[in-house]
Amino acid sequence: MAHEPERSGPTHYTCLGVGVGPANLSLASLLYGRPDVSNLFLDRKQSFTWHDGQQMPGNALQVSLFKDLVTLADPKNPFTFLAYLHQNGRLYHFLNAQFDAVPRAEFRNYLAWASRSNENVVFGEAVREVTFDRVFRVRTDRRTVTADNVVVGIGSEPHVPAQLCDKLGPKQFHVSDYVHTSGTLGGKRVVVIGGGQSGAEAFLDMISQHGSALPRRVSWISRRGNYFPIDDSPFTNDYYMPSHSDYFFGLERESREAFNRQHVLTSDGISLSTLREIYQRTYLHRFVDGNVDLVGLYPNREVFDVSPGLYGDWQVSARHNDNNEATEVFEAEVVIWATGFRPTRMDFLEPIAHRLERDGDELRIDEDYAVYWDGPDDRRVFVQNAARNQRGLADPNLSLNAWRSRRIADRLSRESSTEQLPSFIEWSTKPGPQPGSAP
Repeated sequence: MAHEPERSGPTHYTCLGVGVGPANLSLASLLYGRPDVSNLFLDRKQSFTWHDGQQMPGNALQVSLFKDLVTLADPKNPFTFLAYLHQNGRLYHFLNAQFDAVPRAEFRNYLAWASRSNENVVFGEAVREVTFDRVFRVRTDRRTVTADNVVVGIGSEPHVPAQLCDKLGPKQFHVSDYVHTSGTLGGKRVVVIGGGQSGAEAFLDMISQHGSALPRRVSWISRRGNYFPIDDSPFTNDYYMPSHSDYFFGLERESREAFNRQHVLTSDGISLSTLREIYQRTYLHRFVDGNVDLVGLYPNREVFDVSPGLYGDWQVSARHNDNNEATEVFEAEVVIWATGFRPTRMDFLEPIAHRLERDGDELRIDEDYAVYWDGPDDRRVFVQNAARNQRGLADPNLSLNAWRSRRIADRLSRESSTEQLPSFIEWSTKPGPQPGSAP
């Protein structure tokens, strides 16, 4: 049940959070019970959601259970994943289940539990605008409150090519709506566009159906050269440690952009277990069941047009990356876009937008995720999950969620928490001896 705002409660806060996804929920959990940092977190949704349209059976997290809301910043906090299991009487059962990874639906339930257990988290209240006059004045659709600091954590929204937005509906949709629509795909030709984990999960779910729920054909198109696995090796995972995030933050923009392009599979590759199951299902359909026309795999292709089809609802046109002159056409009744997410627009900041510095498409932040601006140093706007180009591939990932929130919480309370030991890897260059210096 959503928390209702207390009408007779305080009207001024040290920290006002806009949005309650994993990012701001992490901060709210770290600030819980701290009288020195009064806080309130608002979300326009009526109750907590987290990729609810993609919660397919069998989906699991791609990160460790320790990368929850708080453990890597404060293991004694009452909002750890283990505390959730213990409070709900299922800790032994979870251990006995021997999951290779946390089921995503269970992690979603954990996040919802944390939001319900924190009275400083309020749903069903949308922030309309933020203005500033010595303090931030936050107007919602229910009231106006003031705050010394505003922390924006509104997450991301589905991304599809702009020219297709007016064509979206039950027969062409983003994968974030998959669960709400997939029940109508039986007997149809479906095209999935996008070669990351979300596209893989939707593809696997469709070819795992039985009887009348099984589509007639499922084609999977990706502009990547193949269906590549996520790189989850130990030294690669050092990219998702605080020390590398700080190193990345100090690089020139061109180096940061090149790094994100080169290492995208450390974040957006496909789980090996998912790839293995897709291959096994394909084998069974083709060689055991004799359903040779069900699966179509088309990597290394760029979709450039989707238009009304001659023999179906849609005609998907693609070019092969190794032969741009040749065009391939896919007829489909349904098109599913698994093309990722982009940071949600922060229109409520428009009254102060001219005072906030930018770094390309992002708000320019300092080392504690505070936006540079022309206002006083003790009044700040912080942003979470909106600085991928400044903080690296880990920024929208769960891996540094708790650490980032700890950085912000320390800034709000003017404290300095003990950092974990740095990586084994020396990311920065060490200056060598200068000419003429003693050995």
